Amino acid sequence: MSDIFEVRWHGRGGQGAKTAALLFGDAIMSTGKYFQAFPEYGPERMGAPVQAFNRSSAEPITMHCGIKEPKVVVILDPTLMETQPVTEGLKADGIILVNTNASADSLRKKLNLKNQKICTVDASGISRELLGKELPNTPMLGALVRVTDVIGIDDLIKFVEKTLGKKFKGKPEVIKGNIDSIRRAYNEVKVTDGGGK
Repeated sequence: MSDIFEVRWHGRGGQGAKTAALLFGDAIMSTGKYFQAFPEYGPERMGAPVQAFNRSSAEPITMHCGIKEPKVVVILDPTLMETQPVTEGLKADGIILVNTNASADSLRKKLNLKNQKICTVDASGISRELLGKELPNTPMLGALVRVTDVIGIDDLIKFVEKTLGKKFKGKPEVIKGNIDSIRRAYNEVKVTDGGGK
């Protein structure tokens, strides 16, 4: 199935990688596509490296295995670039989306990337400002939607508002903060095409 779109999320326990992957997958499903969203844990504790995955397709997805060659890698915690093989299997025409203030050129050198797109956004700064704590997962959803064409921003926001409305009933400030952080990251993400070096 060549039309399957695959994403691998890298984060630390407590940053919301699993939640973001589930929200992204459910939002895709709400548009009529098929999806898979699943986590992979090491030691289950706050701060430990975690991975989560998404698959989406217009056709039913029959494979049920880990994702080895993602089209997109999303990194919630940039310190993981020092200790984890975050670019492993990333397609030659893939996209890496990093929560960072670092330049794309410095990331290209650090990660030894050639033709992949490098996208950056200060999701931690956005979440601190709009949510009052460092929780980069929802801003990264907005950035992910901007750098891919898997789902539109309006579809994502509609779904997230509905989902958070159930979870945070009576806390409109939490819902608004998350929606605002999605929109802001969508608008602020920087995209650098492959360097071909």
